[in-house]
Amino acid sequence: MAGWNADTAAGPLGAGTVTLVEGSSFCISLPNGDIHPELPHGVFFEDTRILSGWSLSVNGQPLEPLAAETKEPYRALFAGRVVRADGYADSPLVVERLREVGAGILERITVRNYSLEPVECVVSLSVEADFADLFEVKDARIQRQWDETRQPGDGTLTIRGAWQDVRKSVVVTAKGADVTPEALTYRVRIPPHGHWATALRVVPAVDGTSPAAPFEHPEAGGFSPSDRRRQEWVARIPVVQMGNRSIERTLRRSYDDLGALRIEDPDHPERVVVAAGAPWFMTLFGRDSLCASEMALPVDPSLALGTLQTLAERQGRVVDPASEEEPGKILHEVRLGVSSGLSLGGRSAYYGSIDATPLFVSVLGAVSRWGFARETIAALLPHADRALDWIENYGDRDGDGFVEYGRLNDQGLINQGWKDSWDGINFADGTLAEPPIALCEVQAYVYAAYMARAWMAYDAGDAPLAARLAERAARLKRRFNEQFWLPEKGYYAIALDRDKRPVDACASNMGHCLWFGLVDDDKAPLVAEKLMSPQMFSGWGVRTLASDMGAYNPVSYHNGSVWPHDNAIIAAGLVRYGFVEQAQRITTALLEAAEYSEGRLPELFCGFDRERFGQPVPYPTACSPQAWAAAAPILLVTSLMRYDAHVSLGGMWLDPVLPESYGDLHITNAPMASGRITIDISGSTASVQGLPEGMVFRRGHRPWMTELVEQAKLPPAQ
Repeated sequence: MAGWNADTAAGPLGAGTVTLVEGSSFCISLPNGDIHPELPHGVFFEDTRILSGWSLSVNGQPLEPLAAETKEPYRALFAGRVVRADGYADSPLVVERLREVGAGILERITVRNYSLEPVECVVSLSVEADFADLFEVKDARIQRQWDETRQPGDGTLTIRGAWQDVRKSVVVTAKGADVTPEALTYRVRIPPHGHWATALRVVPAVDGTSPAAPFEHPEAGGFSPSDRRRQEWVARIPVVQMGNRSIERTLRRSYDDLGALRIEDPDHPERVVVAAGAPWFMTLFGRDSLCASEMALPVDPSLALGTLQTLAERQGRVVDPASEEEPGKILHEVRLGVSSGLSLGGRSAYYGSIDATPLFVSVLGAVSRWGFARETIAALLPHADRALDWIENYGDRDGDGFVEYGRLNDQGLINQGWKDSWDGINFADGTLAEPPIALCEVQAYVYAAYMARAWMAYDAGDAPLAARLAERAARLKRRFNEQFWLPEKGYYAIALDRDKRPVDACASNMGHCLWFGLVDDDKAPLVAEKLMSPQMFSGWGVRTLASDMGAYNPVSYHNGSVWPHDNAIIAAGLVRYGFVEQAQRITTALLEAAEYSEGRLPELFCGFDRERFGQPVPYPTACSPQAWAAAAPILLVTSLMRYDAHVSLGGMWLDPVLPESYGDLHITNAPMASGRITIDISGSTASVQGLPEGMVFRRGHRPWMTELVEQAKLPPAQ
């Protein structure tokens, strides 16, 4: 995923790191709750680290971590004990830190004394704020030195930073503390079997003003703004009960993480989009946000709509080689308060993505099926048409009918598909492919974009436009299957390079071509067989690259690792072509992998064989939670439910092929058109209650856009 510039990977966060996230704010700390400035930790608000140091000591001793439990994605309880200075093993002092992240952090500190004697305690917190921007921290290269002033007040410490003409500040509120410029200190006497508690707050002040929403401790038993936001989210999404409690937990964790990763468009608070992932990508990403929100359509279709509307507003208008903006192009990522020299392309919006633009059109096609008002969809059609113009005029650089990329400046991404690390696209012998590069899955997204727009044109009565786009799609499919297919190897090339040579590595990308219907029927069995071969399928999922390829490395970002979202798309593609048993194997493997990380699938894990390591090996810098990994279980399970909708056709489809081990499935409050439905599945038997008027429950699969276009082309029966 996401903004990897050349070869600068994010540094490891460290073992046991706790990440809390709420909207675009997040907090990364050690397992004892401390934040150390030399690590890529901190409290981040609008892409700025407002707290770089936050260390708690009792009687001069740091805390020994005992437990760190994430209660909600934005709240954690840390337990630690105070190490004794006299060398005895057991300490009577236990410290609890209940932390919530929002516009800053709230922290309630409780010190419990389990001895028979009263204890005198000096509780001290050292505070640091370096106002580094997110890229400086992520890449471990803090470049700017802010002029810092620290102003103690009555129970407050204000830290101000100035750099050139930029001013930032943070306010720490600690009632009852003795405040010096360096630290907050409490001197307390804790009775035998008693406790002492205090509450602190750290909030940014942007341009000298506090955040718009005051971030206060809720009353006892009350709710914080994050709690209320979560309750509103829970009220509008489905409730899942499953015989297999482990899978149920994973789905619920997915819902929770998607809820926490929602960010609002500052100019349109009613529009909610999905941030790409914590900790480094808490912002709008074209590809990631589109993919994740499409996967989450059955949970909350409005996420995909908000993502489309927000991306449409920022659609490219001019040619700008620095940011790689072009007319009609959909952006790669937006950054908030980042010093522009560090962000990709040196701008707050960077457009170096080859796949976000066709995905925009295909996701609009998917969203149009879920029952939004016609005028809401119609307002996005001009943006879809500008995106298709970009595909013709800029995406296909040499007029060969395929969309390819090559970065426009040396600050941009070398690779601009989803495998965007510098070494992500290579030949079977490990040689790097030279750009311009035409990726196989990008052609599938373009094909899906043509088909989606063709169907919407037929639906609106514009037969000439529909016919033109359908013909383009057919031509692309024909030429793709001629030029990308490697008959002697039995799979598709991952790409064509600058000389139009097939890049012959066996990679997972071809699985995306199944989902979008670009694969010829006679080639699909060979693709399925290759994806499930021992070289590709690790036992935990399909690897990004086969283990017999020159560039294979199970501990690489894109050359042999296992990505849950990639696997969810592959499984959906296998179901589309009738390879149910293979899709079940992938789905079950990933849902079992989630059990090892408390029900949460990470961005990726290592590609070691399951027979070699009995549990998934974590990838050191994987984002977690991460949007398309959080959405992956939803797509995995709904693919095997064969659950989908097309409201304007008056249908919802359900034809389950869930493995017996999943048990019965009961879903309530599932959004459907203007209503809410209840779904019950037992084996291959399914029933639905509460369908809105005009909607009919059907077996089989929802008609694909390709099928609808074919039907529309036929003259009406006389």
